[in-house]
Amino acid sequence: MLFAGIDIGSTAAKAVLMSEDKREIVARNLMPSGWNSRETAERLLSWLMSLGYSRDDIRIIATGYGRVSVPYADSTLTEITCHGKGAAFLGGDDLTVIDIGGQDTKVIIIKNSRVIDFVMNDKCSAGTGKFLEVMANRMGLTLPEFFALAEHGKDIKISSMCTVFAESEIVSLMGLGTPREDIACGAVGSVVSKVATLVSKKASSGKYYLTGGFCESPLLIRKLSETLGSEVFTTPDARFAGAIGAALLGK
Repeated sequence: MLFAGIDIGSTAAKAVLMSEDKREIVARNLMPSGWNSRETAERLLSWLMSLGYSRDDIRIIATGYGRVSVPYADSTLTEITCHGKGAAFLGGDDLTVIDIGGQDTKVIIIKNSRVIDFVMNDKCSAGTGKFLEVMANRMGLTLPEFFALAEHGKDIKISSMCTVFAESEIVSLMGLGTPREDIACGAVGSVVSKVATLVSKKASSGKYYLTGGFCESPLLIRKLSETLGSEVFTTPDARFAGAIGAALLGK
């Protein structure tokens, strides 16, 4: 029996297949969630079957925003539980997990590999991946292009707390001839500031460990480390933390 975790988030869907002893990731897959979570779930099932196993060989656990859209899952689990378990597997027993997702940001406190506390942002998308996606779109850039520009910019202040108002503020800055790289750098700094405020609401445990889609952004990691006054760690599989946790919790 192998164990698969499927994490369908608001922006990206992640899946991992783990060995029977749950010590090794056999395969992993990442794809856009798209507009229909059910279709995304079916594509992930097709991928699992393409690995050469039968459905009876795999126990599948679903989590994330779209977990209810995985009809073939043997069980479903909450995001907090799965992200905590997956992060502990990847990063260690005692962590403050910072997960910057497409629609929400979570801070999860892990002690002895167990979730002891957590906090999430409110319904506003400021401080999430959606905020940066909106800013990049307004500037006519893809997210990779946006981050590449931001690496060379000066950290100007984006004062608006709301994504809609911040977008208007950026339009004004563009009209004033502010360099695009400075605007991009300021937008990243705005997200970092909001994430740091969220982190401050809970007592930290161990080292800071970043998961989610921005775990491959050196700029965001560097800015977050500077703002928190402590190094923020991550690993290549950090964006799969939720899916890994779901697989680990399969019984």
